[in-house]
Amino acid sequence: MQRTRGQKITYVIAIMCYAAAVGFAIGSVFYETEIEKDPILASLMATSFFFASAAVVLHFIANARLKGLLSGIESSKEAPPESPGH
Repeated sequence: MQRTRGQKITYVIAIMCYAAAVGFAIGSVFYETEIEKDPILASLMATSFFFASAAVVLHFIANARLKGLLSGIESSKEAPPESPGH
């Protein structure tokens, strides 16, 4: 499968998002909390979730097959004829 330039860039950004998600998850595991409900720990976990979610979406975009969409090739099925309005 050939990727477009945009898909290659998206794939690299997805890998960086995966790395950021793992980094923030590790940071949240090793963060020492002094109180039970620490906002810094919550923000570390939320940031990890955000980057993991963004990485999954970007990974799907990078692996999408865009051959028919970008090249203007129409599918072999024709659209059904329009019925006259009543």
